[in-house]
Amino acid sequence: MTVQGLAASRIWVAGHRGMVGGAVARRLEAEGCKVIRAGRDVVDLVNQRAVNVWLAETRPDAIVLAAAKVGGIQANDTRPVDFLYENLMIEANIIHAAHECDVERLLFLGSSCIYPKMAPQPIPEDSLLTGPLESTNEWYAIAKIAGIKLVQAHRKQYGRKWISAMPTNLYGPGDNYDLQSSHVLPALLRKFHEAKVRGDKEVVVWGSGKPLREFLHCDDLADALVFLLQNYDDYEHINVGSGVEVSIRELAETIAEVVGYDAELVFDDSKPDGTPRKLMDSSRLHALGWNNIRSLKDGIRSTYEEVLKNGF
Repeated sequence: MTVQGLAASRIWVAGHRGMVGGAVARRLEAEGCKVIRAGRDVVDLVNQRAVNVWLAETRPDAIVLAAAKVGGIQANDTRPVDFLYENLMIEANIIHAAHECDVERLLFLGSSCIYPKMAPQPIPEDSLLTGPLESTNEWYAIAKIAGIKLVQAHRKQYGRKWISAMPTNLYGPGDNYDLQSSHVLPALLRKFHEAKVRGDKEVVVWGSGKPLREFLHCDDLADALVFLLQNYDDYEHINVGSGVEVSIRELAETIAEVVGYDAELVFDDSKPDGTPRKLMDSSRLHALGWNNIRSLKDGIRSTYEEVLKNGF
């Protein structure tokens, strides 16, 4: 396989059962790749020996490292050990085994939460490690930063053609709708749907509704990642975002419109807002020639249609 050629390549999507991994697998198959999938019943990614043995037997041409333990503000804030330890182990085990097996191409997926809480807006890639992290998700962020640096270290020491991409807030088919651990968009989609079913007069939204967020449909991310595998080969990580931001209030209003339920919005300001604003600067990616992004309303509408078809 070459950097440009993906068709007929054997690519392991680590984390294929997750929202992002599933989207990447679908997109790679559309490109003509043979996607390798391995669930926990096949290989325990937290077990270094298991990963080493499985990868030595499988020997893919490339790896998209989308496997991670993820969750929203509450999950990150109350289970710091889980989010730090498991993510460190997953990424370190896969990256180390990929080097041992001479995997040609690897794409590591980080998260926009790697950036400082008060980073300049829009957030450029070079703001990494320039200030304190948001305290409610620093454990996950630290693990992801370590993953970026491990990829860069292998490129620097061994000349590996490996890259890292930092997606913004994601949503779409296969999202997590558990109200105890989900992110804001899927949580609000479920809240509005259930309020409509029950006939509730109000929907409670965490925080003030003022924080600004950027969202990207997981299928658009997958398209961007395939583009990067074909066109990007650099030491620095690269942001992947829509470039459009909305307040949490505006997000809730858009979801209410899509669901078709005009409940009263009640903002619970006893709950944390998280970072005040988080818009990624994706100008480097867009300058490379990728800007294939659907509107937020269209993305939420197609996501809700899938929920109505398959359930939460």
